[in-house]
Amino acid sequence: MRLIGLAVILTLDLILVPLAAVAQAPPKVPTVGYLSIGSASDPRRIALSDAFRQGLRGLGYIENRSISVEARFAEGSYDRLPDLAAELVRLRVDVIVAYSTPATKAARDATRTIPIVMSVVIDPLGSGLVSSLARPGGNLTGISLMAPDLVGKQLEVLREMVPKVSRMALLRNPANPASAPHLREAEAAALALGVRLQTLEARVPQEIDSAFAAMTRERAGALVVLTDSIFTNQRRQIAELAAERRLPAVYGNSEHAEAGGLVAYSANFLDLERRAATFVDKILKGAKPGDLPVEQPTKLELVINLRAAKAIGLTIPPSLLQRADQIID
Repeated sequence: MRLIGLAVILTLDLILVPLAAVAQAPPKVPTVGYLSIGSASDPRRIALSDAFRQGLRGLGYIENRSISVEARFAEGSYDRLPDLAAELVRLRVDVIVAYSTPATKAARDATRTIPIVMSVVIDPLGSGLVSSLARPGGNLTGISLMAPDLVGKQLEVLREMVPKVSRMALLRNPANPASAPHLREAEAAALALGVRLQTLEARVPQEIDSAFAAMTRERAGALVVLTDSIFTNQRRQIAELAAERRLPAVYGNSEHAEAGGLVAYSANFLDLERRAATFVDKILKGAKPGDLPVEQPTKLELVINLRAAKAIGLTIPPSLLQRADQIID
């Protein structure tokens, strides 16, 4: 009997030990994939990803303890995005945060099951990423840069700075799916303002110089630069080219004004990145991305660089200075 009792005890011990080990196993730490078109060596891109992490911390997450972030940067190359998105899918991340329209498209093409939070996407409707802002459906939701008549308002700001301008150049990257709806908006705004719009394209940094040469030949009196990751990466080059030609320019990203561009009229990208963390939090707590409405910016910021204005001999109207959210002097 004693032998039988001992055998039973040993058997129970063998069963209970693994059960106890399972019970004491730490909970799985969720992993967020962060996919950016930008460069990991660009201080501004680092600031944007840091803003997202700040958003997570504000919601109580502690990186490498209660959450993990796997960041991938395409270094300004659209062609690298599909492979980086596929890499995040292979890592079986719980959520992908995609910065920019091209990054979001690459993530969506890589997976239709892992939730995707788009961040700083210009026009998710016009780009075909979602069919509705209220109920995006599928595995995609997040934050849009889309604001009513944004590009039209940028043209109005430019006209207010240069009242007599009759020809405006518009620089766009046709490879960016968001540029087509914004081009249509710009054409309608130019018609309403009574100015001719000269559309120029640059798909890679090397084409930016030739685009500016064409502006000079056509005697453009002002410039609108549509929001695009390649243009943001080359913001110093674009600011210098505009200054050399004494060309007043308006941009859809405050980074351009900070880098020497004349005027930016846009949403605050850092705030939008922090806001993306709230979508991640909701999804990790069980919300379906397709049921979470896409958010739009509620406030646009006007940033004016007075040093850039002085360099091209332009006096900024007092009415614009009074409305500015930030003045760089």
